[in-house]
Amino acid sequence: MTTVTEDVSLQGLRDALGVLKDREQVALRLLESSAKHSFDPDRELDWDAPVEEGKWFWPPELVSLYGTPLWKRMPEEQRMDLARHEAASLASLGIWFEIILMQLLVRHIYDKSVTSAHVRYALTEIADECRHSMMFARMIQKGGAPTYPVTRLNHNLARILKTVSTTPGSFACTLLGEEILDWMQRLTFPDERVQTIVRGVTRIHVVEEARHVRYAREELRRQMVTAPRWERELTRLSCGEAARVFSLAFVNPKVYSDVGLDRREAVAQVRASGHRREVMQTGAKRLTDFLDDIGVMRGVGRRLWRSSGLLA
Repeated sequence: MTTVTEDVSLQGLRDALGVLKDREQVALRLLESSAKHSFDPDRELDWDAPVEEGKWFWPPELVSLYGTPLWKRMPEEQRMDLARHEAASLASLGIWFEIILMQLLVRHIYDKSVTSAHVRYALTEIADECRHSMMFARMIQKGGAPTYPVTRLNHNLARILKTVSTTPGSFACTLLGEEILDWMQRLTFPDERVQTIVRGVTRIHVVEEARHVRYAREELRRQMVTAPRWERELTRLSCGEAARVFSLAFVNPKVYSDVGLDRREAVAQVRASGHRREVMQTGAKRLTDFLDDIGVMRGVGRRLWRSSGLLA
C-alpha cells in the first residue's frame, strides 16, 4: 500500500519532471558558449614574463592563517611566501579534482548516444579540463613552489570513487570540487595585488568553469528526480563524506612547515579561526543552497556537511 508520504514524494517527482530543462537544449547552448569563450592558456598567457616583486600569489584574505594570532606575528615576506605555497597547494588539489572529473565524465557518457549534443559537450568539457590541468601545473612551476599531492588515503579513496560512483554522486562531488574554488577565483582575478599570471589563470578558469557548473547542476537536478530512492540516499551520504574529506584536504598542512612555521600550531589556529570558517562557508553557500533545494542535504549527509565545517 502506498503511504501518504510516498504519495507526496511521487507528486514532487512528477512536478520536478515537468520543470526539468531539455538535456539536448542545455548542451547546445553550452556548446555555443564554448565556441565563443574558450581559451588556450599556452597562447593566452605570458608565461615568460618575470614574477612581479611585491605581488601576492593568492589574496591574503583567502590564505588559511589570515587574521589568526600566528598571522599577526608573521613578517610580510613570510605571509606572501605562505600565499605562494597555498596557491600551489590549491592548484595541486585542482589538478587532482580535474583528473577525477574527467574519468567520471567518461563513465557518464559511456552508454549514451555518441552523436548527442549532451555527449559532445561532455567531450568538450573533458578537453577544457585537460587544458586546465596543464595550466595549473605551469602556474605551480612559475611560482617555484612544490606540488602538494593529497594524502595516500584520499588518493586511494578517490580511486574507488571514480570507479564505482553512481551518476548523481559523480555530479554532486564534481560540484563540490568546482564551486568553492570558483568562488575564490572570482575574488582573485580582478585583484590587482595578485600576480598577473595568477589572475590570468583564474580568469580563464572562471569563464570556462561556469559552463561546467551549469552542465553538472542540470544533470544532478535531473538525476535526483529520476534516480531510484537507494541511489538518492547513497548520493546524500557520499556527497556528505566528500565534503568532509574535501575540507580536510583543501590546504595541505605541509605548506606551513615549508615556510618555516610549526605545523601543529598552524593547523590548530586555522581550525579555530572564525575568519577561515566564514570564508569556507561563504564559498560553499551557493552550492549548499542548491543541494538543499534539490534534496541532497538530508539525513546523515547533512550531518556530515555540518561536521565538515562547510555548512553553517
